Amino acid sequence: MNTTYAIVDIETTGTDPKTDRIIQFGCVLVKDDKIIDRFAVDINPIKTISKQIQHLTHISNKRVKKAPYFEDVAATIYNFLADTTFVAHNIHFDYNFLNHELTRCGMPELQIPGIDTVELAQIFLPTQVSFRLNDLAESLGLQHDSPHQADSDAEVTAALLLHIKAKMQELPLVTLEKITQLSEVTSKETSIFIEQITKEMQTKLPPLAPSLEVIEGIALRKKEVPLFDENYYEKPYPKTKKEKVKLYQDKLSYRKEQGQLMNTIFRHFTESTEKNLLIEASTGMGKTIGYLLPAAFLATPENPMVISTVSILLQHQLIDQDIPLLNTLIEQPLYATVVKSKSHYIDLQRFKATLDTPVQQKQYALYQMGILVWLTQTMTGDLDELNLIRLDHLLFQEISHRGVAYLSDQQPLYQEDFLRHLQKRMAQSNVLIINHAFLAQETQRAQPLLPKSRYLLIDEAHHLPETMEKVSKHYLDTPAFQRRVNQFYDDDQLFDQIEIMLEDQTESLRLFHLYQEELQAIIECQEDLFAEWFEEWPVQEEIILQAEQRQNLSVSCEKTIQRLLLYYQELLEIQSQLNEQMNKISDAWLDRQRIYFGEFLSFYEEMKAQASFIKDWLTNWSSHYVHWLYLYGNKKTARIQLIDFHAAILPNTSWYDRYEKIIYMGGTLKVPKNRNYFAKKLGIPEAPLKVIPQTYDYANQAKLLIAKNDINVNELSSDAYASYLAENLTVLLEDINQPALVLFTSHEILQKVYKKIHQHFLSKGREILAQGMGGSKEKLLKRFIQSKQSILFGADSFWEGVDLPGDALQLLIVTRLPFENPQRPLIRARNYYLKDQSLDPFSQESLPKAALKLRQGLGRLIRSENDKGLMILFDRRLIAKSYGKRLEKALPKELPIQEATVSEMKQVIDEFLEKQ
Repeated sequence: MNTTYAIVDIETTGTDPKTDRIIQFGCVLVKDDKIIDRFAVDINPIKTISKQIQHLTHISNKRVKKAPYFEDVAATIYNFLADTTFVAHNIHFDYNFLNHELTRCGMPELQIPGIDTVELAQIFLPTQVSFRLNDLAESLGLQHDSPHQADSDAEVTAALLLHIKAKMQELPLVTLEKITQLSEVTSKETSIFIEQITKEMQTKLPPLAPSLEVIEGIALRKKEVPLFDENYYEKPYPKTKKEKVKLYQDKLSYRKEQGQLMNTIFRHFTESTEKNLLIEASTGMGKTIGYLLPAAFLATPENPMVISTVSILLQHQLIDQDIPLLNTLIEQPLYATVVKSKSHYIDLQRFKATLDTPVQQKQYALYQMGILVWLTQTMTGDLDELNLIRLDHLLFQEISHRGVAYLSDQQPLYQEDFLRHLQKRMAQSNVLIINHAFLAQETQRAQPLLPKSRYLLIDEAHHLPETMEKVSKHYLDTPAFQRRVNQFYDDDQLFDQIEIMLEDQTESLRLFHLYQEELQAIIECQEDLFAEWFEEWPVQEEIILQAEQRQNLSVSCEKTIQRLLLYYQELLEIQSQLNEQMNKISDAWLDRQRIYFGEFLSFYEEMKAQASFIKDWLTNWSSHYVHWLYLYGNKKTARIQLIDFHAAILPNTSWYDRYEKIIYMGGTLKVPKNRNYFAKKLGIPEAPLKVIPQTYDYANQAKLLIAKNDINVNELSSDAYASYLAENLTVLLEDINQPALVLFTSHEILQKVYKKIHQHFLSKGREILAQGMGGSKEKLLKRFIQSKQSILFGADSFWEGVDLPGDALQLLIVTRLPFENPQRPLIRARNYYLKDQSLDPFSQESLPKAALKLRQGLGRLIRSENDKGLMILFDRRLIAKSYGKRLEKALPKELPIQEATVSEMKQVIDEFLEKQ
């Protein structure tokens, strides 16, 4: 391949080639994998460069004032690119914008071939967290001195191209050949580049790497299941400080509180007569290592330590960071496995079927190509490793696993199945890492996926009750259900395909037609029922249905209910028979037809769950269930919902008795004047609570400032409240260059404040990063840390679980006391339930949760003995309302609290930070 690649990047005044202009052009020529030439030039756009673009590119109006116009350099650029292959990161923008400018200046358009490195990265670097050039450069260790400057971006894009090319050359030939077949969907001549590399490798015929195997034309990484060695357990647990220090060597510092936590956990699992123990351990004390070390001296594959945490992100943090660190300290490493529900894993047989019958859709094929590369790397088949996939995309609906029960041992890829491999790894693991949702779903599974054990540790346990309630919440939206069924009837879709598959099976075809009749009968009967309900309750709004209303339905309505339940029962009986008959003839089907059958089976499982839900909704009126009903305006459709507020009562779950000892850990479990609040929510009111003392010097490390004003935030409209916050945040942060985290309780208010002030701060060269408007939480936090002076707006998850280095955050602003919105459906339902129990929702639920959340907010600021910072609260209710005292008691008693105007706050901030 004797091609010269012109790696191009342009910086512009905006994204519209009709109105915007180029302000910088950069190009690097690469031949034979070496840079042979460079060209870069600033360009006068003959228009003002906005503050935002100046901030992004560091190219000022002054800098380009004496630069040449594009007309002056157009011919030079055109000739420099002649006889090359144009390469850019997002080629459509650079290539098309450049051509527009060339033709504007009377030059011919470029007709040279082009390659897009974004698409190449998506295919050959499929596990990257981001495909932005800056993020790729950082992740791959490519030098990138001046992001968003054309010359630097061109250089790093050249390095990226060479890196990807090297990765391609390492792939097995069978993978490259399959990608070449699928690559026609890629932009411009990207597919030709892939084909050229493939032809090169075909001439070299490199041997297959020892770590790989090829089955059914797919290259896979060989799976390993290391056998667990139990000899280590002869060594005693290090109880004393001296023993721990000796174990740590120089790899870990001894912390008194962490050591106390370790011993508390070890004693509970080995000596205590109590089943449950709640442990409050503050952030920053090293609680993860604090529970992993005892696990290393207790857990075996027969009795694994099951660790549940709040999110998939934290599951991976445990397996990728914390456990490898602990394993450097101990002779016998922890054998840990992340366990997720089946849909997180790829079904290899279903994936192969998609390759055999390609779908002519670009994103579908890009995902397929990336998966082919990923399969040469993954040991788990966990689709979350492909960080940027959309699991609702058609491809992932077709290839996600439905469960081991759906596999056949006659399938060629059966032995390589990732879910079966997961079960083998679980059997050899002494630590199983799950999340709270997975744990909650155990109750709903016909067969448990988790083994019995002596040990269950629930980290971030304060999230467990809410997660249990969410998992128990079921609903049916009849318009959405109708749309889903209608899709099955579209040309060449599910029902057409099954008709073809059964065309010579008379009895099966009869059953299938009967099945469709029953399905339509269900839809019509539901419409009849909701039309009758509309006659009973002619309101188009959400209502909570009470048992008396259900009991007083008309005889006609009652008959419709019984008819509907019968239709559901008959539908399931018919499909059960049909499934059995279709299974008998499935060996004769093509792979794509098996996918359709799998989709039909999945719908059967959905309908079983829906039938069970409908029956519960109509017949189960226990006091802890809340029935929601929303009748749509057409009077024939509705959304119904059932919430079980006893779902968080652990002794009622199927998994609670499968564990001898359970520990619940969190940074905020204790509520002032309600010490067993959390234990009561879980249905274990007698469970002891152990608080590991904090060692932070709040008197000197932190200060709380409360806005001094006459504003009652509850009396302001959302627009007035947003204006109030925007004005005060602008004044407060105008001259302070410290990074600031601003916590909101409402996404609506967050967005309104952002729109009011982000341009103002951008014109000052300071960026506001806002949740929901700039990428994922992880991306926003990364940019926040890197920028040194950004302002970050966050809500919900930003109140906790944000681990920022001490120097990255010294200013925390809380816009409002973190009470839940009482109008949210789930909160309304819970309040209704509590009132039904003769309990006050505010004192029993809203106030304790707000107290815990306020403490969690402070935890973003002070996470170590070296951290220092200020917390600012724009809500006087903390000191003006009687309940404020209870909230105040949730904060450390040593924390200084001062009321101040915004101008006084600026002075306090300056003085406080100046001391640091």
